Amino acid sequence: MKKKLTVVIFTDLDGSLLHRDTFQFDSIKDYIKNLVNNEIIIIPNSSKTEKEIEKFNNELGIELPYISENGSFIHGLNLINNNFPNKIVLSREKEELLKIFNDNVPEQLKNKCTQISKIKKKEQEKIFGQKGSKLKDALDRKYTLPFLFNGDKNEKNKLIKILNSSSLTVQEGGRVLNLCDNINKVKSMNRVIKILKKTKDKIKTIAVGDNYNDLDMLKNCDIPCLVFNDQFRLDQININNLIFTNKPSPEGWADVIKTALVKLEY
Repeated sequence: MKKKLTVVIFTDLDGSLLHRDTFQFDSIKDYIKNLVNNEIIIIPNSSKTEKEIEKFNNELGIELPYISENGSFIHGLNLINNNFPNKIVLSREKEELLKIFNDNVPEQLKNKCTQISKIKKKEQEKIFGQKGSKLKDALDRKYTLPFLFNGDKNEKNKLIKILNSSSLTVQEGGRVLNLCDNINKVKSMNRVIKILKKTKDKIKTIAVGDNYNDLDMLKNCDIPCLVFNDQFRLDQININNLIFTNKPSPEGWADVIKTALVKLEY
């Protein structure tokens, strides 16, 4: 008997599945539901917070497992199998990360960093493109600290080097930099795959992204998919078998997934 193929889609949200500016996805909602009904596992893997992704699930009308805050927290694998854990925390809390930051980063570089939580509300709204309760959800972080960096490229590289030597990382998203633990989207993705392999023999992974903090995830899956982002030049991205669409999200997301599933003969 031929073993059944399990397809797992790890997807970024903002700019990949959700519209870059409006954060809407109504035009592909039925398509996503159809994928889930066909036993395809979809796992958002995003810099978004737990509350933001829970609200995405509510809008979708399906409770998907997910990974929040750039790989910090895995939630809901028990939805796939009752024996899998509901919650896996892979990061130290943000207060501990901030202490390490303050203890190791010289004042000259600290002065170049501005925590998003400490700037005016109007500026926060402009950065996140959200207002009211949605902005509050975006700022409700347990494991990461978004910040702005007002320095040149050499200073930023110096900051990253210092943080890396202190077992911290900086993840670059579309709008801000994020101070994170020694964790990222691909590490959490691999943790999930390891757990899935306990019960599923034949797994193929699709990863969808649109930004720099998604590239490692794309490089470490079976079918990498990139949704249009005018920041990128394709000739500068060295990823084998990359599927790319000129369509922006959310339609671009459906476009690359359809192509990926054809490749997998699913």
